[in-house]
Amino acid sequence: MEHVRLGRTGLQVSRLCLGTMTFGLQCDETGSVAIMDRAAEGGITFFDTADVYPLGGDLTTAGRTEAIVGRWLKGKRGNYVLATKCFGKMGPNAWDQGNSRKHILDAVDASLRRLQTDYIDLYQLHGPDPSTPIDETLRALDDVVRAGKVRYVGCSNFLSYQVARALGRSEALGVARFDSVQPRYNLLFRQIERELLPLCAEDGVGVIPYNPIAGGLLSGKHKTDAPEGRFTLGSAGKMYQERYWHEREFGTVEQLRPLAEEAGMSMAQLAVAWVLANPTITAPIVGASKPAQLDDSLRAAETPLSGALKARLDELTTPYRMGDAAR
Repeated sequence: MEHVRLGRTGLQVSRLCLGTMTFGLQCDETGSVAIMDRAAEGGITFFDTADVYPLGGDLTTAGRTEAIVGRWLKGKRGNYVLATKCFGKMGPNAWDQGNSRKHILDAVDASLRRLQTDYIDLYQLHGPDPSTPIDETLRALDDVVRAGKVRYVGCSNFLSYQVARALGRSEALGVARFDSVQPRYNLLFRQIERELLPLCAEDGVGVIPYNPIAGGLLSGKHKTDAPEGRFTLGSAGKMYQERYWHEREFGTVEQLRPLAEEAGMSMAQLAVAWVLANPTITAPIVGASKPAQLDDSLRAAETPLSGALKARLDELTTPYRMGDAAR
């Protein structure tokens, strides 16, 4: 498994990142351990989680995923780069969520306890918080870095202008800056190519995108009349259906199928390989509900797309690149 720098930092991360949001609900602990074992065997040393996981859960399950990951990491913590996040609701109080100083400081300590570790390699804001000044958030993140609890900081689901503003404010304040972003990115969602990816390339920000196979839709295994898996998972099912469960997206999947067959790849391998082919991408976050589902992603990391095939895929999915402007 190739390792690359995370943005402009000196931190080396594996070319694939294991996403763990299925652990504790879609997958029980035994299955989760098997998935982590398979990822480790395949050379993945970069794991991503969040305090609110598992996906599709509620306050009664929040934190379960971190606890599972922490138990697995016990005794081998130094062999892995560990990322987690805060922002989502973690308790009954109004302050148990968001990017306030209070919540960040509380959330970091709670994650450290669940993960059974003294430090988090990459600590990310899971989303923007319009009710908290960005200066307050950045100063709190800087404090946890200076305290040795966190090594690097990043963000997820931020718009381009929010990332740019945060970078500018961190420079002005002289505090730790975002060294990574975690956006959604796949053949069916390409809008970040217009502004976010150029910003990251210019400012040396690592990009660790999630949903490289669109919640499983790009595997080509789903039928329009039978949602399953992530598309029916607890509180997350509706969100995933709204993202991808549309006639246009299913039509595109069928157009992609012969290209995958021609290349001798599975649909999932093709989708992950396409994300990896973008030079601004650091490490796609790949998930699984069974260990064998990681095999396509591992093969994608070993078999780069040809330039000709990437160009065909780019052309076919150009409409998914467009947002509020034509290009």
